[in-house]
Amino acid sequence: MLWPDSYVLNNIRVRVMFVFMPSLIHKLTNTTHLTHLLSSILQAFVTKFQSISTRKLSNALKILTADKTMVAMSDYNDYHKTVKRHILTGVLGPNAQKKHRIHRDIMMDNISNRLHEFVKTSADQQEVDFRKIFQSELFGLAMRQVLGKEVESIYVQDLKLIMSRDEIFQVLVVDPMMGAIDVDWRDFFPYLKWIPNKRFESTIHQMYIRREAVMKALIKQQKERIASGEKLNSYIDYLLSEAQTLTEKQLLMSLWEPIIESSDTTMVTTEWAMYELAKNPDIQDRLYRDIQSVCGPDTITEEHLTQLPYITAIFHETLRRHSPVPIIPLRYVHEDTVLGGYHVPAGTELAVNIYGCNMEKNVWENPEKWDPERFMKENGPIDFQKTMAFGGGKRVCAGSLQAMLTACIGIGRMVQEFEWRLKDKAQEEVNTIGLTTQMLRLLRVLIKPRN
Repeated sequence: MLWPDSYVLNNIRVRVMFVFMPSLIHKLTNTTHLTHLLSSILQAFVTKFQSISTRKLSNALKILTADKTMVAMSDYNDYHKTVKRHILTGVLGPNAQKKHRIHRDIMMDNISNRLHEFVKTSADQQEVDFRKIFQSELFGLAMRQVLGKEVESIYVQDLKLIMSRDEIFQVLVVDPMMGAIDVDWRDFFPYLKWIPNKRFESTIHQMYIRREAVMKALIKQQKERIASGEKLNSYIDYLLSEAQTLTEKQLLMSLWEPIIESSDTTMVTTEWAMYELAKNPDIQDRLYRDIQSVCGPDTITEEHLTQLPYITAIFHETLRRHSPVPIIPLRYVHEDTVLGGYHVPAGTELAVNIYGCNMEKNVWENPEKWDPERFMKENGPIDFQKTMAFGGGKRVCAGSLQAMLTACIGIGRMVQEFEWRLKDKAQEEVNTIGLTTQMLRLLRVLIKPRN
């Protein structure tokens, strides 16, 4: 394994990890040649080279993704292009986002109401559990977009039990996210893959079985609703009408993917943003003044975002400082390839360290500091792709628009209606856990209504 020094390519400082590349290591001595090679690797990550578009998944992810039957983890092929087109048309594309606007508005109103109710009923100096409220409402948004309505409980025939909303969330979101980072030692010693690892296999397969059972129950319920003549603005209505070539397994995974992805990474980014705003009252006050100057007595809405560049700056700075996905999942070279004049043998694995890129001192001034001003240039365009948070090219994240709208309006509404602060300095000692960079300790903050 080799970690070469970082190099500036297309205004992005890139750190690339080469795994199992012995034939290349002795060649990586000339800076010009290495820069040329890294430039080619960047192109490879946006699928210019078909041979480097293959995902190399852990054993846990192979099982949980039904062998790559989801957009984010699939190889770049006809299936990937078809399913991505469906998810953009039915849920995440600009036109779909306009149709689902009402669902996001409901989510923001629910968060506001829950926070105001907390203030009314809690004791003085009691801290609110931000993640519990925000993630719960994100899950509700995902359910409304995918199924057309929230589901408070459901009978799961395959498991022969009734599941509550919280139990559904546990099975569809929490368990798979934790299972995805479950380590199977055979991932590191593939030549010993014939040796059983029963504890691991049992744990992951149980997650898979329970996830599949719950999704089947939800799909069955919605098919019965559609058969009765009730049509809703939902992804399942779209898929059952427009994507009839999907198999039952592909339909299940296509519906599950926006549920789990909508419920996690946006929450991670928003939680870190609110933590930084509570920690930096001057920045919070500036944002509040900006909102007041644009919105006055009116509630902030998505139409106001173009007039509030500081919210966008806060969003992108949070993506930089607290990258939700710190390392791009490994790409696997499945056939011999020529990159930048170098022979890259089949079996090579490539990864980009996003965290390392975003903390590079030669590109970012004081990278350890959370400073939204770095995205508020007065002259010239701002390169929002510089953090690489959503990838690029043909494999750019399908949910980037929804993530930005949801996080920015969530941040704006919460600062417009409440003052946020940390109770003590001990809360500034934070760390991360999980497949994405969730805060190890839940964000618990003091809030005070502004009016």
